[in-house]
Amino acid sequence: MTEDRLRYSDEELEEFKKLILDKIEKAENDLIMLKEAFVNDLNNGTDDTSPTFKAFEEGSETMSKESNSHLAARQEKFIRDLRNALVRIENKTYGICRISGKLIGKDRLKAVPHATLSIEAKNNQ
Repeated sequence: MTEDRLRYSDEELEEFKKLILDKIEKAENDLIMLKEAFVNDLNNGTDDTSPTFKAFEEGSETMSKESNSHLAARQEKFIRDLRNALVRIENKTYGICRISGKLIGKDRLKAVPHATLSIEAKNNQ
């Protein structure tokens, strides 16, 4: 559902800005927790010296570290994408599909506030 308007109004942009700022705050808190979990994984201090347990534990630790690292990288990209959306709000280009030039539907932007493609353009990719 796109509209024939060229851009969202300043009031609508302000609403999106608040939504994005809330999402950035939550995402940054989540990133802090992921980083703390990574540090805690490095210092779990198990005293069991059984070779079998030790090998299992090391393999599990490696998987956990890789998983946390991957999640942290995704979270950092999400935060960067949200900050880029704020720049588009300031430039008054927020919500404009970068392929079609039409407005991205409000429902899509509420669900994915950093979207740069309309549903139609995304489906055509």
